[in-house]
Parts: sequence; structure tokens; C-alpha cells
Amino acid sequence: MPTITINGQTLHCPPQTSVLDILLNAGIAISYACKKGTCHSCLLKSLDIAPPPGSQTGLKDTQKAQGYFLACQCRPDENMVVQVPSHQDIYVDVAIAGKKMLNSQILELTLGFEQPFDFKAGQFVNLQRGDGLTRSYSIANPPRPDNTIQLHIRRLAGGKFSNWLHNEAQIGEKISVSKPQGTCYYLPDRPQQSLLMVATGSGLAPLAGILTDALAQGHTGPAYLFHGSREAEGLYLVEAMRELAAAYPNVNYFPCISGGTENPQYCSGRANDIAIATLSNLKNWRVYICGHPEMVSQFKKQAFLKGASLADIYTDPFLLSPS
Repeated sequence: MPTITINGQTLHCPPQTSVLDILLNAGIAISYACKKGTCHSCLLKSLDIAPPPGSQTGLKDTQKAQGYFLACQCRPDENMVVQVPSHQDIYVDVAIAGKKMLNSQILELTLGFEQPFDFKAGQFVNLQRGDGLTRSYSIANPPRPDNTIQLHIRRLAGGKFSNWLHNEAQIGEKISVSKPQGTCYYLPDRPQQSLLMVATGSGLAPLAGILTDALAQGHTGPAYLFHGSREAEGLYLVEAMRELAAAYPNVNYFPCISGGTENPQYCSGRANDIAIATLSNLKNWRVYICGHPEMVSQFKKQAFLKGASLADIYTDPFLLSPS
């Protein structure tokens, strides 16, 4: 049975058990969130051998070359010596610059950086508080001269991190932010390409950023944004999106309500179903899908069957932490 050695402690690796679970079962503190290889918050570094290729999926080439890997995706078949990367290798400490409620459940959190922060709207960052608790959130704005980013934080029942941000975190308080990750962002290579964006809940965050970024970069092709919620109260930035659609003739905005009584101000039905009913052919379109994992998975299939190339479909499923 292979072993994993960390901080001088050697542990056995049962078959098909991830390094993350091995460490957690041994009571070793390690940062993690999604356990699915998406958030990258369980990043470790191998000190002796090349990590299994599957444990490096989604990492940058420079990270792979340095031996970094995702603990939740690593199931060793030989002995490994690993270490937790230093805090400064992964995170920068920034101040909370603003808090604003966008609806009863979604907080707009503004973070201010002392130095320029290189990111693209729609990418995500990991936030870590002082006790090591870590969560992932998508960036809702393009780069700005004031070096701030905005995140949309949905309050979750029993959510340790979201409730802390909503109820306890103060303006000026420090929080750690990882380097941006993810490929769900605007690409300016085809400014006349049609864009389709479908979101549920706080999945609007990356799409609002992507749409704003696309327009700022001179995108002229049609852009359709479908934002869904069960109730009208779950929608947000409705007026801002309507104003954007009024200002740009190529922007089409559809706020969608799937439950409750019909309201003439909104489309009735699920956002993904309304999108498919509205647009019959998605050949040569670029598609962005963010929000509930089941919706993201379902609409990815729907978009492909409507003609969209898999290479032109970008997804950001909002996975809940198992902790």
C-alpha cells in the first residue's frame, strides 16, 4: 500500500481514497471546498515524484511543472512526500471595501487590492478567512482603475462562510484571496459572434461581468442573457440589466420566473427552457452557462443539440461545499 508523507507524518493510502480524505481522516488541517477538482482550494505540492496526471487537471502548466496537484483528485499508486504551499504562494490579503445587498439573499461584496490584480470578468477566486475556511466565488466585474473586484454572495442556510460575510465581516476587515482561476470569460477574437448566457440565482455574477466586459471591448454581435429564479424575489440587478439592454441594441435580457403566479414583468418558465424556445439554432454561437449544477449540465446538452460546438460552451456550475 502506498504512503503519503506530510510534515514528517507518514500515512497509508487505501485504494481509491483521495489524498484529501486521507489527510482529513488523520486530523490534518487542509483547506478544501468542493471536493470535485473545481475550486482548487486543496492545492498541495509534491516534493519527490510527479503527481498522477489526473490530479493536475485544470492547473496551469507552470503549476504542473512545479509539482502542484489537487488533493481531492489524487489517488496515489506510489509513495509521495507532499507539503501544503505557503500562504503567500496562493493568497494575497486584501480589505473588504464594500457590502451592499442586491436582494434579500445576495450580498455584493467589494474587495480592494493595494496592487493591480490580473483577472478577467467571469473567473473565480477562492476566499479564505483567518481560520482557514475557504469558499469559491465568481468575479462580477471587469478590471477597474480602482483595483476592486465584486462578488455576489448568496446566503445559504447553515452556510458558515456566506453567513459570516453577510452578518459579521466588517468593512476594512482583511480576507485572503487566491489568484483568479477558470476559463469562463469573454474572448474578443470574434466580436460579431452571437453570445448566449444562461444563469440561475447568483450565477448572474460571472455573466453580468462577462456581458459588461464584452460590451466594453466593442462586441457587436447579438447577446442574449436569460436569468432564472423560482420567485421574482430571487432575481436581482433586473433594472440594471434592462437599462443595459436599452442602451445597447444588440443586448437582449430575459428575467425568468419558474414558480408562483405569472407576472407580466417576467418570462414564465425555467431560464434554460425559455432560452431554447427563443433561439432555435445555436450553430456558431458562444454559450455561457452558470449557476445550479443540474441546470448547467442539462443546458450544456441542450445547447449542443441545438448546434453549439462543445468548444464554444463555457460552464461554471456553482457547487456547494460538502462541509
